[in-house]
Amino acid sequence: MKITTCSIAAICFVLAFASEETRACTNLIVTKGASADGSVMVTYTCDGEFHPRFQYMPPQDFSPGAVFEVKDRDGKVRGKVRQVSHTYGVVQLMNEYQVVIGETTFGGRSELENPDGLLHYWLLMQLALQRSRSAREAIMVMTSLADQYGYRSTGESFSIADPREAWYMEMIGPGPGGRGALWVALRVPDGYISAHANAARIGEFPLNDSKNCLYAKNVISFAVEKGYYDPDSGKPFRFCDAYNPPHPQMLRYAGTRVWSLFRRAAPSKIFSPLYHRGVQGAEPYPLWIKPDRKLSLTDVFALMRDHYEGTEFDMTKGVDAGPYGTPNRNRPITWHTENGDTCAWERPISTQQTGFSFVSQSRSNLPDGVGGVFWYGLDDTYTSCYTPLYCCVDSISTAFTAGNIREFTWDSAWWVFNFVANFANLRYSDMVKDIQKAQSEIEGKLVAFQPDLEKTAVALGKVDPMLMRAFLTEYSLSRTNIMMEKWRALGEILITKYNDGYVKDGNGSAQEVGYPDSWLRDVIDSRPDQFRLPDWGEPAKQEKLLD
Repeated sequence: MKITTCSIAAICFVLAFASEETRACTNLIVTKGASADGSVMVTYTCDGEFHPRFQYMPPQDFSPGAVFEVKDRDGKVRGKVRQVSHTYGVVQLMNEYQVVIGETTFGGRSELENPDGLLHYWLLMQLALQRSRSAREAIMVMTSLADQYGYRSTGESFSIADPREAWYMEMIGPGPGGRGALWVALRVPDGYISAHANAARIGEFPLNDSKNCLYAKNVISFAVEKGYYDPDSGKPFRFCDAYNPPHPQMLRYAGTRVWSLFRRAAPSKIFSPLYHRGVQGAEPYPLWIKPDRKLSLTDVFALMRDHYEGTEFDMTKGVDAGPYGTPNRNRPITWHTENGDTCAWERPISTQQTGFSFVSQSRSNLPDGVGGVFWYGLDDTYTSCYTPLYCCVDSISTAFTAGNIREFTWDSAWWVFNFVANFANLRYSDMVKDIQKAQSEIEGKLVAFQPDLEKTAVALGKVDPMLMRAFLTEYSLSRTNIMMEKWRALGEILITKYNDGYVKDGNGSAQEVGYPDSWLRDVIDSRPDQFRLPDWGEPAKQEKLLD
């Protein structure tokens, strides 16, 4: 029996996503009618302590009987999946037909994890992208593979989109030795947006509307059998309540991010913070909303950059933000006080623990190779910079594949962005302005150039599709390399400008800027006797004291 070479790619894909900390992601779904340019957009932050390796999987043909090997980290084959005759090209998490998939892990009931299943969620995503030409088809591929080979992961939420529609799907296993998976998939209504962040959100769903809702036939009966739902209670069945019951820590961790995305996309609407603060009886947030206005690509970039600024949960304020208003908090996110109280830092959309993120565009008014754009960013979304990769490209920059988490190198884009972001923590409120200026300039030029670039690409495609592919591949490679040069230079500028606690002015002269007055007042209030000098009356004229 022929073994496919895709087994190697599968191992790389698994290693990229296998971190336990990837239960820490955020997704936003923007339907065609909710976007300014008719794009269907999906965002995804893959958060965790790992060094991402960008994956390009070319289209391939396979002979009858070929299989896909599923291996453990040690290389041992756990099982085999029958290969299809042809697989589609995949650029990380978007395929050549503009199908894109993102995810967030909600965990759910621990007893429902099935170690006997073969396929983790990331393999379902990979296989679906290689075998699907639409979002609906991707759902069918994922669920049928789970039925045939078993689902191995904990509870997952998926964003699945194509150029015309977007779906939101939640899935959880049946427990050890069980078959298939329990799942529900809902089509997000056109003109609306949806969001999810590490908590199941699907409540009630229609049982007789296959155009807009698909589900496992035993999703309700299984919950009844396990005692998760009582049909005699008089209450409707809600997937999230049955398979991922809410609790205060989860609501704080996950609900706050959804709340912030919705409140900023639709500021005219009122979304109470009571639910994400864990107030019992507070109304959950809707699964989707209509934004106040249609969202542009840059609007979506901005939505994924957030520490709750301007709200009572603003992470750049308070003593915990330090003198320079850093929103970053070290893990663990929860801790216990001496008297036994459980406390938690806020968990923002932007976090220094992000490995990579993307914003995808799928557009029905353009050929697939041009319409699908995978805007890729590394490390914290707030201090990262998105670079366009078209879904037809046949190679990617080594900057996205070089390096590892154990050794710094300027050749790795992940390390370059981490250098800038981590150095900025020394004087965040000042340095972030320099970072955002560079970010805005680079992304602004890329977005502004996009229409002319794509007009040229479409024209080339009419002459020869291979010319179009070569043109967009070269463009994507060159933009990545230019971005790397600019971000390395930015790191050098920051370490020069903010060296040793000074701030250099426009002439390069070091200035003693000191600390913000608000923080100095907190310091004095905490230890007044240590820092206050004795008053001996009018001091004699003397030279300025030097360090």
